[in-house]
Amino acid sequence: MGSETGRQAGFTYLGLMFAIAIAGIGLAGTGVLWQMESRREKEKELLFIGEEYRRAIGSYYEKTPGGDKQYPEKLADLLQDKRFPNPVRHLRRLYREPMMADGEWELIRQQGRILGVASRSLEKPIKIAGFGPGLEGFEGAEKYTEWRFLGSGGTPSPSVANVAAKQN
Repeated sequence: MGSETGRQAGFTYLGLMFAIAIAGIGLAGTGVLWQMESRREKEKELLFIGEEYRRAIGSYYEKTPGGDKQYPEKLADLLQDKRFPNPVRHLRRLYREPMMADGEWELIRQQGRILGVASRSLEKPIKIAGFGPGLEGFEGAEKYTEWRFLGSGGTPSPSVANVAAKQN
């Protein structure tokens, strides 16, 4: 009788180990799915925030008083444009870059002025097609750094585009 009890305990132990292994595999799969969903949400946030910056930089450029249009020198200029008697707000607040832990943007500059922003992340984007108007250039990008949110109103000279591409 003692050997049967030991045999049952062995099967119970084996069954418990098997159940723990199955649960571990299930949790690992859940972790991978959660990580992918988290990255997908950050990517959506990057597109939204990038568009906010693109719009704000374009607004700053288009609303330049006088005939000589210009881009902002720093992102804070988008919060309070002091070129007018009553300051104009092109952006409600400065946003962190969602793909990078430090939240810092790559600033795309020409002659000391900010033409746009880009992510500094070297990760491969999940979204590779189906971008909205003005973002068609994002299709087929190999990394997030290729997603460049440029303010409207002007286009960077080829040297700016080449320098920005070489930095990545």
